[in-house]
Amino acid sequence: MSTPPRERWRPRPIVERMERAPERVRIYEVGPRDGLQAEPAVIPARTKIELCRRLAAAGLRDIEATSFVPPSWIPQLTDAAEVLPALADLDGVRTVALVPNRRGLDRAVEAGARHVAVVVSATESFARANLNAARQAALDTATEVTRAAREQGLGVRGYVSMAFGDPWEGPVDRAVVAATAAALLAAGCSTVALGDTIGVATPGHVHAIVRDLAALGVPAGDLALHLHDTYGQALANVVAALDAGVREFDSSVGGLGRCPYARGATGNLATEDLVWLLHGMGIATGADLDALAGVSRWIGAQLGRAGLPSRVTTALAAAVPATGR
Repeated sequence: MSTPPRERWRPRPIVERMERAPERVRIYEVGPRDGLQAEPAVIPARTKIELCRRLAAAGLRDIEATSFVPPSWIPQLTDAAEVLPALADLDGVRTVALVPNRRGLDRAVEAGARHVAVVVSATESFARANLNAARQAALDTATEVTRAAREQGLGVRGYVSMAFGDPWEGPVDRAVVAATAAALLAAGCSTVALGDTIGVATPGHVHAIVRDLAALGVPAGDLALHLHDTYGQALANVVAALDAGVREFDSSVGGLGRCPYARGATGNLATEDLVWLLHGMGIATGADLDALAGVSRWIGAQLGRAGLPSRVTTALAAAVPATGR
């Protein structure tokens, strides 16, 4: 008599807490904005709205939904004034709009924004390519916008792009990164995300820059990391940052996204991959891994792609079902 096939294990992170690991980490989802901004085809506003709703249903509570940039800069985000108000009923979810200047802030406020983000560059070359301004001028604009937003009762998050390496200038001066982050915090940003915009950071580099910024007056608790996975180092960099005291990480569902102005940059760290890592370390995120994988497959289908860069979603889809042979 033949033995019936055994039920297969459904793959899940095997939980083993690491020494000094925090109890909880905040995931800041950038897929709807940073993930979709460089897509070649125009994506309907209803798809972006549905994406945000699905991400919220999967347990994410910090979602960067859109950006109020001039249409000539990023045509994919011209529907910001339609997308943001449609998310106003998401209870307990911080929906954030990136604003490049005072006009962008005014438009965001008109659309009902309660949380905004500002972006600056640690290098002159990228400031001119991405922000159409000199580095100091872009920082002055960001601090002015931050103060104006805070005066209106809005929460503000800051970004320092090219905090690790620049495709034109190479390695970045950590003192400049620290001074830039400190200026944003002094203006009223609650958190400053250091952007590894082209994905060249390594764990030792991450650990060192967080340590050096702390010595220069910018504590790890005020920082987040915005990682790209160009060289496959993003998850290793998360572990290094956790050890250094960082407790907030940006990611994009499916690994969507790249900066259209950064030569050589590839996709963001995938949210599902980040969740697998953190949950395996016994760190709470509030996210539902299965639901996130479902969102990844859904948005991939909307974009007409057979698969997105997330390794976790790819592996889960390929795993033998629990009742399979």
